[in-house]
Amino acid sequence: MRRYFGFVKKEFLHIFRDFRTLIIIFGIPAAQILIFGYAVRTDIKNAGIAVLDLSRDEITKRLTGKILSSGFFRKTEDLYSYKDIDRVFKKGSTKAVIVFEEGFGRNLMREGEAGVNIIADGSEPNSATLVTNYLQAIVNSFNLELGRTGTASAALIVPEVKMLYNPNLESQFMFVPGVITLILILICALMTSVTITREKEFGTMEVLLVSPLKPIQIILGKVTPYFFLSVFNVIMILLLSWLVFGLPVKGSYVLLLAVSMLYILMALSAGILISTVSTTMQQAIFISLIGMMLPTVLLSGFIFPIENMPKIYNYLSAVMPPRYFIVIIKNIMIKGTGFGFVWKETLILLAMTVLFISLSLRKFKIRLQ
Repeated sequence: MRRYFGFVKKEFLHIFRDFRTLIIIFGIPAAQILIFGYAVRTDIKNAGIAVLDLSRDEITKRLTGKILSSGFFRKTEDLYSYKDIDRVFKKGSTKAVIVFEEGFGRNLMREGEAGVNIIADGSEPNSATLVTNYLQAIVNSFNLELGRTGTASAALIVPEVKMLYNPNLESQFMFVPGVITLILILICALMTSVTITREKEFGTMEVLLVSPLKPIQIILGKVTPYFFLSVFNVIMILLLSWLVFGLPVKGSYVLLLAVSMLYILMALSAGILISTVSTTMQQAIFISLIGMMLPTVLLSGFIFPIENMPKIYNYLSAVMPPRYFIVIIKNIMIKGTGFGFVWKETLILLAMTVLFISLSLRKFKIRLQ
């Protein structure tokens, strides 16, 4: 029995001396409960709304103030015509537009009824549903307040909801861009990191290095097949989404493929960078899955709105490339925007690609030495 307890003591010492094992045992569960606890939320907070007030009377100002003071919404800007609605949605920070009809207060007092239009961005079905439900609840609460205060006891504000870009709130408008992002991360980052690490783990990398091929040619030879396979996957997914689900690409196909190729190149360079810090395939798989796939699902805005999360997660999301690619692909596919609306996100992806390639080449040379 003494030998058994001695053996158990030795195993405990091995575990506590291995920093990576401690991270797996204690760090990952703590990180997951924090991420899932704050990222997976079914409520909304600080959702951007714009206001088109064609009446500008006391009642519209009171209702707007009640909406903004609820803590669920923040005003992105005031609009002055219906032409501004499409523009503000394509900028991406606005989830809904509230439109007050002309003579809103007068109609409410004289006719006992006034209409307010709630136009939501249907390209994000989950967020659109939450935002419209919250806004309708606030309008209904305001109706009760009018009755209690005697301002207009028989008056009724009738909210009318309209979904822009996705009138039927079809789920494929959300999952198709997310699936493209996930597949590219898995194929490019994961498979590239594994295939290069396999050569080092099996000792065949030295054989390749003494061949006439230069190191840069070896890396390019490894990643080129995955580049073309990933491009083919993008085309296949777009065709299936159109033929099976009826989801067309409203924007430019050329722009969509060009940005997808940039994202593929970024993911490949991230995979190469992972391979330079990994000594085994298990390490490469672990880093790729934990470091790339989970943040893509949770912190990219694919399923859960980023603005609903605490500020710390907003900052973490800012360094995740999938966040910008999903914004680009949704704008091009669903909203039909051009490069003028996605140039910032494209430049960020380009900068990340250059950074990953530079770090990969530098670390690869260091490892060779």
